[in-house]
Amino acid sequence: MAESIRILIVDDHEMVRMGLHTFLMTEEGLEVVGEAKDGKEAFELVRELLPDVVLMDLVMDGQNGIEATAKIHQWVQAQNQNIRVLVLTSYLDHEMIIPVLEAGASGYILKTSSAQEIARAIRRCYGGESVIEGQVATMMLQHMRNAHPKHEQLTQRELEVLGLLGQGKNNKEIGEILHIGLKTVKTHVSNILAKLELEDRTNAAIYANKHNLV
Repeated sequence: MAESIRILIVDDHEMVRMGLHTFLMTEEGLEVVGEAKDGKEAFELVRELLPDVVLMDLVMDGQNGIEATAKIHQWVQAQNQNIRVLVLTSYLDHEMIIPVLEAGASGYILKTSSAQEIARAIRRCYGGESVIEGQVATMMLQHMRNAHPKHEQLTQRELEVLGLLGQGKNNKEIGEILHIGLKTVKTHVSNILAKLELEDRTNAAIYANKHNLV
């Protein structure tokens, strides 16, 4: 018979810990070996109990989950242990998602997940997978897209036209300043609106000023 996956539950709400403990102990192959109410206690119990998976909350009194994850990850690497941290939280926020994954968490799931989904995530995490819930993955992707301004895909000439739009110049004035034809200006404006996903030149002018492209 295969050994059970040993789990440490970390959450500052006693009722949450009790609920998770009760459910997980009914799941075949899962065993709760301890509970911690904050990051500091979690780190101490990780060293004492050597669980396979740490089910980690993020926002807690005392040491939070991001700090605890980083500390546990560093210790695990130094000691050559195979202990994984799976974040279980209510927070869908890239300001928490990115830092805790960078700190060494192997997965990030939400407390809105069903009990069966949490159990499945624990098994996948133990098996070496990176477990990222769908909503979390979408948030990360959106953050990555926003981290790179859309105007980075514009050509140098299109940036020049956008800057002049930001100054309130019309097509004729833009053509005269850049020494290009009216038809060429219209083509550049059309490309700018398409690439920046903007409706009209007024929004393009607002975008140019917002991103200091004028």
